[in-house]
Amino acid sequence: MYRFLLSRRWAVSALIVLLLIPVMVRLGFWQLHRHEARVARNELIGRSLKAAPVAFDSLSSPGSAVPGDLTWRTVTATGTYDAAHEFVIRGRTEPGGSSIGYFVVTPLKLADGHGSVLVNRGWVEPGSDATSYPAVPAPPSGEVTVTGRLRADETTASSGIRDRGGLPDRQYKLINSSQQAKATGATVLGGYLELVSSTPAAGSAPVLLAEPNHSDIGPHMAYAVQWWLFAGLLPVGLVILARREAKEQAAERAGAPAEELAPA
Repeated sequence: MYRFLLSRRWAVSALIVLLLIPVMVRLGFWQLHRHEARVARNELIGRSLKAAPVAFDSLSSPGSAVPGDLTWRTVTATGTYDAAHEFVIRGRTEPGGSSIGYFVVTPLKLADGHGSVLVNRGWVEPGSDATSYPAVPAPPSGEVTVTGRLRADETTASSGIRDRGGLPDRQYKLINSSQQAKATGATVLGGYLELVSSTPAAGSAPVLLAEPNHSDIGPHMAYAVQWWLFAGLLPVGLVILARREAKEQAAERAGAPAEELAPA
């Protein structure tokens, strides 16, 4: 009754199913791992934001890389802004997500003389054209204490943004302390501070960046379950098709239309 399963067509179909099942199972685990990574990231951000503020230079030093488990920690720094070496980062989205403009990054010379900290003061609208420097509110003068989130240096590998040269003066694609130390000759601590507040408070200032979302776990777990369901349904579908063809062939041998033998 099922001798047709030995045919070339059914052998190819069975082979395809056997190949697809492990692929779909693996895709499911890939989505599961993405879900686990998203959950771990959310937990890290939540812990870091709730932790008591610490001095920026207690977690970083010139030329050092910020460890992953320290990113998003609330940090503080006291010093004076170095407006002469301020720069902007091109092609960045404003906190509402509707416009493309610039991040404003101003070095803060630490009062203890341990170097400078790059401070991302927020977002501003683009200039009149792609080459002109945007209108940037001046940083506060005199000594200030800033509080913000510790971030790791941006690289092409970590951000997916291609770092290219030939840009207008004081315009860059990435926030990178090593790049700025090389460009200015100053001592710059690794990583940067994403500004949350300043004492004394600034007047006119760039738009502050919002706290990162650390509650959304994304759709990855649902995708994982879908891939595993597909993997389980493939052999079931193959069995259903085989039974249907067997019934049709039996009906043909009996000389009766298959529709009359099929249940209503």
